[in-house]
Amino acid sequence: MSTTAKRHIFTMLDADGDGVISRSEYLARPERAAAELGRVSEDPLVSVARSAHEQVFASMDADGDGAVTFEEYAAWAGAEAFDEVCRQALGSLFDLADADADGALDKAEFTRLRAALGNPAGNAGTAFDVLDTDGDGRVGRDAYLGSIRAYVTGGSSPMADALHARRGPA
Repeated sequence: MSTTAKRHIFTMLDADGDGVISRSEYLARPERAAAELGRVSEDPLVSVARSAHEQVFASMDADGDGAVTFEEYAAWAGAEAFDEVCRQALGSLFDLADADADGALDKAEFTRLRAALGNPAGNAGTAFDVLDTDGDGRVGRDAYLGSIRAYVTGGSSPMADALHARRGPA
């Protein structure tokens, strides 16, 4: 994973911008997503998301102090971490957004998920269109997670590339 990709993801996860990802800050992610996606706290899918996020945080927090520094995150992040714990956590968030539980998100569901995770609402359409490769108006769970894995492991993905191209050169 490139340092740029690691920094980008770390910054997204460090919601309060204090330079560390605290346990409470990270575990607020599934709660915030559930609330924004219209899921009640007692929903079994919310419980699955909580558990998956607990596992991710425990895996990231190498020294067990309840705070993940960028250095800890950078040493941890990559293909192995994605495959072992992140895929399940991100998949659980996808499932929260999948209102009809059909394994795919329409554009409205996809946009709500991205907004719930702190992504700019203005680029959801571009990201969706890139992932909707067959033009059926739906993005499957595997395509969504595969794009994130490509970014996490290689610093690039079709979704990230399209969003970067839309913004133009830095």
